[in-house]
Amino acid sequence: MDGPFYMDAVITPHRSLSQRGFIVLISVLTTINALSAIVFLRMGAAPVPAFLGLDVFALTLALLINRRGGLNRERVQVTASEIHVWRETPKGAETLWRSPTAFTRVALVGADEDDPDLQLRLSGRGVAVARALSRAERCDFAAALERAVRKARAGDANL
Repeated sequence: MDGPFYMDAVITPHRSLSQRGFIVLISVLTTINALSAIVFLRMGAAPVPAFLGLDVFALTLALLINRRGGLNRERVQVTASEIHVWRETPKGAETLWRSPTAFTRVALVGADEDDPDLQLRLSGRGVAVARALSRAERCDFAAALERAVRKARAGDANL
């Protein structure tokens, strides 16, 4: 992309559980389940420890899948000539949208007015952006994106 950036935003999904928190949570759960398994084995309930192990495995798998989703990134760049949106995943980057700045509009649309989609629109086509953001963050991002597009159209170098 040529010229100055009027916006270069990277949007990432929020994940409240850090790597350290994940390790602590799984360790505590494993310890509790291991102690429970010992109690059940002493009582003669041999199948129960297998289900306790399955429980830890299922939770670990679910948290790992959720964590992998947190590695996704969405990048929105606005220059005087074009708007470029792409999604970066652990597998690589993929272009979602590329359009001329002069003809692209920013719109909050959707059937659900409480949680509208932020879309970039051009000639009846559109792409939803900033889905990882909350409603309030998405509305703020829409306003910032609209300002960046307006400045880019005007060629305003004062960011």
